[in-house]
Amino acid sequence: MNPVVLAFAVSAFCFAVFLVSFLLDRRKLRNGLYLFFALASLVFALLVLLATFSPTAAALAGLALLALVPLTVAVLAVFLICNGITMLRREGRRLANLLSLLAGAGIVALIAFNALVTRIGWTPLDVVRSCVNGILAYVSFLFVCFLLYSVVYGRIRGRKDVDFVVVLGSGLLGGTKVPPLLAGRLDRGRRVLDAQRAKGRDTLLVTSGGQGPGEDVPESRAMADYLLERGVPADRIVREERSRTTFENLTFSAELMRERRPGYRCVVVTNNFHVLRAAVLARKAKVDGQVIGAPTAWYFWPSATIREFVAVVVDHRVANGVVGGLIVLANVLRVL
Repeated sequence: MNPVVLAFAVSAFCFAVFLVSFLLDRRKLRNGLYLFFALASLVFALLVLLATFSPTAAALAGLALLALVPLTVAVLAVFLICNGITMLRREGRRLANLLSLLAGAGIVALIAFNALVTRIGWTPLDVVRSCVNGILAYVSFLFVCFLLYSVVYGRIRGRKDVDFVVVLGSGLLGGTKVPPLLAGRLDRGRRVLDAQRAKGRDTLLVTSGGQGPGEDVPESRAMADYLLERGVPADRIVREERSRTTFENLTFSAELMRERRPGYRCVVVTNNFHVLRAAVLARKAKVDGQVIGAPTAWYFWPSATIREFVAVVVDHRVANGVVGGLIVLANVLRVL
């Protein structure tokens, strides 16, 4: 078979796998893997096509793509460190606000570690380096897939009418007040509710969140008060006040929705960095609906995205642990 035809056939197959999985349920994490391989296979097919006209141009294009990897790593390290400093200045010194700074510093430390091991040339240390680089390459691959699909999923808008708009809670400010992050979710949920009511739908809005440590009232109550002050009728609001986690938000909200309207359809509102993980949890909780995001301040987004990715990795710790163990085993056996 012609190499160009074969390359594009493989690309078409990868895209078909992604589209089938996406159409069956776009809330699957594996869709990110399928999308990555689809795009990668398309780039490869284009390089093969270019090589039929000019092998030199194809080789140069391939080298340029390879050169982008170290350049991207260097730029990313600088960006994350600068972003981490901005987070500390604007949001305070909490562990969650340190994630982008720690990630940027970690990249710099990894580069220095690799250079040091190369200079020393000690075999056991080289094995350690290979294990670390292998595991980080695997994690980086997962992160790229996660980030890519997060952007794609967050850009898709549902067109179906809904019976409920579920707004996921977050921590309160001073124990009683809705912070800007949560206010963004509520404002987005209110706009969706208004749009549904303008169509004549009898849509309800569910504020979901229990009372956490340091909070004087349940998050759901503070959220409802925020909406009432902005003109949302009281009979349009349903409060879910038992949840402590995102999964409980979705599980308990689903119970309320099923009690009121069996066969319901809903839309879940959270912040844009949280959309994909919330969608995965919504699928796990058997919530009939998709997730949409509210805007987040640009400087908050990197650390929040890293936090969401770490949570996803932990959620799949068994599978990821097995892969990490195989990477270490392969590098150890290589020198035996």
